[in-house]
Amino acid sequence: MSRKLQHGAAIAAVALAMVAGCGITAEAGPGSAGSDEGGRSLEVIGEWTGAEQANFQKVLNGFTARTHIRVTYTSGGNNVNILLNSRLTGGAPPDVALVPQPGVVAEYARKGKLVPLAGDAAAAVSSNYSDAWKRLGVVNGKLYGFFFKVANKSIIWYRVDDFAAAGVRPPSTWTDFISTSKTLADSGVTPIAVPAADGWPITDWFENVYLRVAGSDKYAQLAAHRLAWTDPTVVRALTVLGGYFGTPNTIEKGATQLTFTQAIADVFGQRPKAAMLYEGDFVAGEISKLGAARVGGDAKLFTFPSIDGSAPAVVSAGDEAVQFRDSPGARALMAYLASPEAAKIWAQAGGFLSANSKLDLSAYPDESSRAMAQALVTSSLVQFDMSDQTPQAFGGQAGADEWQLLTDFVAHPGDPTATAAALEAAAARDYGSRS
Repeated sequence: MSRKLQHGAAIAAVALAMVAGCGITAEAGPGSAGSDEGGRSLEVIGEWTGAEQANFQKVLNGFTARTHIRVTYTSGGNNVNILLNSRLTGGAPPDVALVPQPGVVAEYARKGKLVPLAGDAAAAVSSNYSDAWKRLGVVNGKLYGFFFKVANKSIIWYRVDDFAAAGVRPPSTWTDFISTSKTLADSGVTPIAVPAADGWPITDWFENVYLRVAGSDKYAQLAAHRLAWTDPTVVRALTVLGGYFGTPNTIEKGATQLTFTQAIADVFGQRPKAAMLYEGDFVAGEISKLGAARVGGDAKLFTFPSIDGSAPAVVSAGDEAVQFRDSPGARALMAYLASPEAAKIWAQAGGFLSANSKLDLSAYPDESSRAMAQALVTSSLVQFDMSDQTPQAFGGQAGADEWQLLTDFVAHPGDPTATAAALEAAAARDYGSRS
């Protein structure tokens, strides 16, 4: 892309004046001029396409309206990391990128490819994000990014009519969850659909139980394989999970052949077979596509239950904003993206959740989105999807070892110790081969 070349000092003065309306300044500093000689024109790379790209463009337009700094968005789609690596190799990185894997961000940071956040950008993150979320953007003691768009993967969806007929309410603890499932089964309804055929939903099940059983620090250690999968906390999590999956008449029959898409239809389709489904906020869109249930009406949600008194916890995924080039404009854009004003634009459009604690929940268009967002900003335990942080051979692709072993565990949940040993053997092999 072509960029107008301007000197950093002049652009810093313009940006300082124009972004004052949302409390953001672009400060000149040593080495502040990037490829655009000061930030008059910027490029952002991300994975979003279609409607998501259109909504993010509205966010960028809001920045341009405040600063008169033009921003071009380039979509890498599902190959955003390949695009970024190609651009870095060619010496033409974007000014800012939204990266969907924190492990990739950490690698860029360790290689010196990223600009640590400072000034207004760091201040915005400090002011607008909880400690649990800020920690996810830190690499080797330095803040490199923050999550702009996030997913809540700690949700259980349920059929309102099945709960009403059985006389149960959404449970908040694991003990109550087990009791609710039994009551549903006694009423003649299969309590829950578990789509084990795809593999990845079972890794999400495990991660939610593990975070609540072991806590955030051990979760991070296990994700990096600094903790063995034979650790007692892993066996404990598998015992909790296996005890539920192994209870007769609890999960829909044929779980190991049940796909994610079919499971949603089996709960919220024309001929429902089960009362509940665990998975993230993205289930809402799939329910709407089926057309048989309305999110917030026939289909509602509750937060994944607390286990043994665990603190509010969320397993998340999302897109982390990071800065590759240093300029007043790029710093101003990062500060803007960390502001509630930027988050509000997309929140009002729908299909978006933010970890920004200063975003008023009224910005979301429906009660379900507000509930999911509230859980994101109030949880004291927050961790990124574990399988997305592991080597691909272990947890990052179809047929990965963790996917297969946990799918097998759904079918045969009686020996958590043996499953933990198999997971450790696979991790030792797969992490050892990580390049």
